[in-house]
Amino acid sequence: MCTAMTLRSLDEASYMGRNLDFSYAIQPHFYNVPRNYKWKNAVTGGVMSDSYGFIGIGQELDGVLGFFDGVNEHGFAAAALYFAGYAHYNTKIRDFDGIQLASYDFLHYILGNCASVEDLCGQMDRIHIIGSEDPLTQTVAPLHWIAADRSGRCIVLEQTEQGEALFHNPIGVLANSPDLHWHMTNLRNYVEVSPYQVEERVWGQIRLAPFGQAGGTIPLPGGYTSPERFVRTAYLKTHIPKPSTPEDALISFFHVMKSVSVPRGAVLTARGTDDFTQYTAFIDMNKCEYFFNTYENLQIKKVCFPISESVSGTLVDLGKLNRPMTCEDL
Repeated sequence: MCTAMTLRSLDEASYMGRNLDFSYAIQPHFYNVPRNYKWKNAVTGGVMSDSYGFIGIGQELDGVLGFFDGVNEHGFAAAALYFAGYAHYNTKIRDFDGIQLASYDFLHYILGNCASVEDLCGQMDRIHIIGSEDPLTQTVAPLHWIAADRSGRCIVLEQTEQGEALFHNPIGVLANSPDLHWHMTNLRNYVEVSPYQVEERVWGQIRLAPFGQAGGTIPLPGGYTSPERFVRTAYLKTHIPKPSTPEDALISFFHVMKSVSVPRGAVLTARGTDDFTQYTAFIDMNKCEYFFNTYENLQIKKVCFPISESVSGTLVDLGKLNRPMTCEDL
């Protein structure tokens, strides 16, 4: 379970962020991946190279570094979300004159080699995604991806039994299953949702008055399923005041994400584990800055983008996300 959202400010600055909800214990770190960084293609065994530097949140396990989200030096940002029951990949290398990538390596590749959404779209004809087991879940993780750039353009990539498809994402929101087209169609079930108060009604001889404010939001779903989180995020994003400054965008984003954040104990898997929001990350694509907090630490912290000019292409671990929380004394 995850939720992602883009934002645009009054001065046309672009932002993207996400809640990462997961039922596996993760130990995410920030990584600075410099230009010319060399890494092993898990499918072919060949050596890949990153044309652009980027910063991202990921985890290294058993020699495999997988990324959850990131932003590169051109302000191109992307994130991977679960797409259970819909994602479909070939699991074997095929005769293909192009680049074949493990599903868990796809995000790394596009962050290191795409300067924009248009660039990504232009490269997809020569990229084939292979379903490979990752060391964390020891399964072929079912994923789909959201990507955005400084122009405000946002797309979603989904690979199903019908094949690979890139979708323009006009609302700039993504959750989990079903597919984006289904989620967009489902919004039509909520056309009556409104920020305005409902008027008093009369049923026969009985006058029915609303309880205080917010009567127009009664139809909004309140659960934690993917469709419910998509609807709540879409409604809030399109009704909050458009941010006028980077600080406004940051505040607005964290308030919206809080409405779809999953606390421990609210959702349990068949394995008996909590599926909860492990971190929330917000990316300023213009300045290539990250802002984040974690389940254990609600304080928002900032990581700037340290582009490495080193020709050695050395990966830099900037440290773990999970840090002790302190409370300010007044």
